[in-house]
Amino acid sequence: MRHAKLSLALLAASCFAAPVAAAPADAPNPIFTGRDLFDLTAASDPQISPDGRQIAYVRRANDIMTDRAVSSIWLIDVATGAQRPLVTEGSASSPRWSPDGRRLAYVKADGGAPQLYVRWMDSGASAKVTGLPDSPSAISWSPTGRQIAYLMTVPDDGAHLGKAPDKPEGAKWADPLQVIDKVTYRADGAGYLKPGFDHIFVVDALGGAPRQLTYGAYNDGDPEWSRDGRSIYFGGLRKPNWELIAQDGEVYRLDLDNGAITALTSRNGPDHTPKVSPDGRWIAFLGHDDHKKGFEQDSIYIMPASGGSPRQVAPGLDRGIQDLEWGGDSGSLYAAYEQDGSVTVSRIGLNGSVTPLTHNVGGGGLDRPYAGGEFTVARNGAIAFTTDSPGRPSDIAVASNPNNLRRLTDLNTTSLSAKSLAGITTLNVRAPDGGTVPTWVMLPPGYTQGKRVPAILEIHGGPYASYGPHFSTDYQLYTAAGYAVIFTNPRGSTGYGQAFADGIEKTYPASDFDDLMAAVDGAVSAGIADPNNLFVTGGSGGGILTAWIVGKTNRFKAAAAQKPVINWTSMALTSDGPTFFGPYWLGYMPWENADKSWARSPLSLIGNVTTPTLVVVGAEDYRTPVSEAEQFYTALKLKGVPTMFVKVPGASHGGIAARPSQAAAKASAIIAWFDRYRTNAAAPVASASGASQPTAR
Repeated sequence: MRHAKLSLALLAASCFAAPVAAAPADAPNPIFTGRDLFDLTAASDPQISPDGRQIAYVRRANDIMTDRAVSSIWLIDVATGAQRPLVTEGSASSPRWSPDGRRLAYVKADGGAPQLYVRWMDSGASAKVTGLPDSPSAISWSPTGRQIAYLMTVPDDGAHLGKAPDKPEGAKWADPLQVIDKVTYRADGAGYLKPGFDHIFVVDALGGAPRQLTYGAYNDGDPEWSRDGRSIYFGGLRKPNWELIAQDGEVYRLDLDNGAITALTSRNGPDHTPKVSPDGRWIAFLGHDDHKKGFEQDSIYIMPASGGSPRQVAPGLDRGIQDLEWGGDSGSLYAAYEQDGSVTVSRIGLNGSVTPLTHNVGGGGLDRPYAGGEFTVARNGAIAFTTDSPGRPSDIAVASNPNNLRRLTDLNTTSLSAKSLAGITTLNVRAPDGGTVPTWVMLPPGYTQGKRVPAILEIHGGPYASYGPHFSTDYQLYTAAGYAVIFTNPRGSTGYGQAFADGIEKTYPASDFDDLMAAVDGAVSAGIADPNNLFVTGGSGGGILTAWIVGKTNRFKAAAAQKPVINWTSMALTSDGPTFFGPYWLGYMPWENADKSWARSPLSLIGNVTTPTLVVVGAEDYRTPVSEAEQFYTALKLKGVPTMFVKVPGASHGGIAARPSQAAAKASAIIAWFDRYRTNAAAPVASASGASQPTAR
């Protein structure tokens, strides 16, 4: 239930908010509205060429005519910053450079299943190299550039049980029975899973028939070539009882000569994302020891390419590694990890040294950029990475060292320069037990210091995730409607070390309540939030906490619980992670400790709820299933609490904001709900000694 800080979904997480003041009929509207969603562009997947001279990246925008995201591939000259389009027909993604930098592989959809293409950079000519029944993913060039490996789902017949009578010719009968025999049979964003498994294929880079390399009733991970081109490494879970194992994957080696697959790791915990050093001697991978916690940070390990005992690199780096790449000299690694509400890319020496490279890109205020989580490294050590700021969606930046960082794109200046955007301030907040609660407040456009305004506590999902000073259309639209937005990283959030994340271990959601209330108190003490006009919302983990909060306090005028968990017993058995949520989040299977499951369920507090509460969910949510939201709504109705139920047609848990019009309408409903209970008279600002004070930036 992680909350992505910036993706196309975040661009769509907005609402139609009434302008603070109407613009003249012949002038552009300076207030950011839901219509502005279609004018935004986001950069992602930056791929720097091996020589560091060019960056290919994916540019994503919302098409107002189809109400969907469209993607294209663009090319940046690193020296000059000049950029040009490469692939704009269809929907193009996943650019990957050949080892010599002369060709670019990518995936493009032209009506049917997306296919693999190769572009010759000197001539601009492109060729389709596959004609597949399903889309390829995880593209990986061989060291010589002659072949490309990829993942693809291979269908099978699935389970059978009995049969219907023979159908007469021309008859129109009902669809056949759906027989399910898998533990995990549906997945958020994919729906009910078709029978089949992900396997590794290889195809000639000039085209031709692909060759399947892995087989069996297992799902294999992203392929990584050995430097001699004779083996492929991948992460996977190839064990007889794999369906019942939540976290115990291994790193495997596939011998291309004879098809033999060998497990190279055997630790108790998930090992994945193998990366081969440029000299071919070492494999770096990510993993952690499995202690059955709700969240454990991934660390970096290395081992000989032939296998052997792995050792942890930089064990003193108390952060969860998200991705890694080797440096060109095989003597260092580059890793991305969450850090204080943002993402840092650092150079990690094999001796354990850590040199941060991208944490702050420069600038100040709303335009101060922060690194995103996507990056690639050239042979010369130059890094291409995504970056965004509180006032701008994601762009592409490059860094050669911590003192030479440049943002190369500025994709949204034209669309946003005429808009009055929210300001941002940082609060110094302490929890009742003395712990730090990282907190920010987005302020309405034109906010006057010392003026109290209605405020929304907006809680992140995950719960193992983090917020930070990044662009959010939801926040811009909430503030345009006159609300301040309080957002915070309570204990359990990532990017502050394992101990901070462990603060909610086996006690969530109750253990976050004090931190969240401290953040609200800080905004009130700072003279920003009107204590008579407080509201609360959040999605996923934030939806759970919203439902918990209204059962614990009536200080909020209204609430909106988005895609919440309400009953841990039903959620653990109906979500798309049945092998994980019970053992790892609860600490037991639901039937083993029914009383404790109930005590941690927001539904147990329904008798206390008096706060008017809106319930919101995607109609195809398989992470926190629709039945969770329905239980909450029905209980509120039966209790006599003012409520309404908003269901987003066709939307998954992770894609509830994927369609711009639906996202705008969804958040607009939240604003309208809060407006019903908002009052006009603000409480006076009292000067309290020792109150938390904001620091503007």
